[in-house]
Amino acid sequence: MAFKESDVLKALSTVDDPDLKKDLVTLNMIKNVEVFSDTIKFTVVLTTPACPLKELIKNNCIEAIHKHLDKSLAVEINMTSNVTSTRNEGPLLPGVKNIIAISSGKGGVGKSTVTANLAIALKNAGAKVGIIDADIYGPSIPTMFNCEGEQPEVKQVNGKNIIVPLEQYGVKLISIGFLAPADSAVVWRGPMASSALKQFIGDTDWGELDYLLIDLPPGTSDIHLTLVQTVPVTGAVVVTTPQKVAIADARKGLAMFKQPQINVPVLGIIENMAYFTPEELPDNKYYIFGQDGGLNLSEKHNVPFLGQIPLVQSIRESGDSGLPVAMKDDVSAKAFNDLAEAMARQVAIRNANMEKTKKVEMNA
Repeated sequence: MAFKESDVLKALSTVDDPDLKKDLVTLNMIKNVEVFSDTIKFTVVLTTPACPLKELIKNNCIEAIHKHLDKSLAVEINMTSNVTSTRNEGPLLPGVKNIIAISSGKGGVGKSTVTANLAIALKNAGAKVGIIDADIYGPSIPTMFNCEGEQPEVKQVNGKNIIVPLEQYGVKLISIGFLAPADSAVVWRGPMASSALKQFIGDTDWGELDYLLIDLPPGTSDIHLTLVQTVPVTGAVVVTTPQKVAIADARKGLAMFKQPQINVPVLGIIENMAYFTPEELPDNKYYIFGQDGGLNLSEKHNVPFLGQIPLVQSIRESGDSGLPVAMKDDVSAKAFNDLAEAMARQVAIRNANMEKTKKVEMNA
């Protein structure tokens, strides 16, 4: 029996995206349908290259063709992606699809480590990624990407000086650590730090990016307000460790993003240093900082729990050596890959179901 493109689309309209709760045809995710006597070919355009449900969607498509058309048909599917966005093409960061704030209530919870490895994991999945190290007073990104002492180039565009971000391991980077001597302290009042962040956003050539991660300083400060007042932020991720004192501070970070006048969607909570696993005893877990603090916080505030990262010596060593552990092929790398998939998934859900992000308008 000869089938037409409309028959293929009708069959595939029975396949839902599990996260977006709509069928692939309605979501315009089916492209390039080709029908031959014994073969059906088409492309599925996912909402992120870091899609954890890629194989499930692919298998569901094959089953739908066999069920509604013919079991003997060969099905060839090209799985690709186009990261979704709710951002308007404004004057600032026009080529950046999603701006993600990575925050923590308190210092020392591993926020920069998480940011660096999330960026590498997203890049490894096929996404275009950049990082703004907005922790002006304690920049860690140059160390974690092994580019201390390097300086970004500056180019002239229409008579204006524009910073060209460094690129390391396929991730674009900018940090005050590239612009200030490593041994000198940045002793600035809040407005100066905010001005530096505005330059990193507005006077830097970021080009086309799927995800721009903003590594924020601990707490809730001028930097946080400057960010949400300067650009529409797609969503925020809160990093915490499980113990009570960290959770108390993380709760304040959550509350800041949820304030009506700020109203930045919280994509989820990451629990870092969730448990200690010795390398020689990989099945053992020791809950040094308490158990499930981040998970309980996410449930209490009804925000997604993106995952747990163990306290593993190799993660610290990789950060110190400037080779993020997500670049390796081990258990720790898998944990960050899973985390990146979970975050990308929440970005896609947020973009499908929530209004476009707006810049925050607040009176001084």
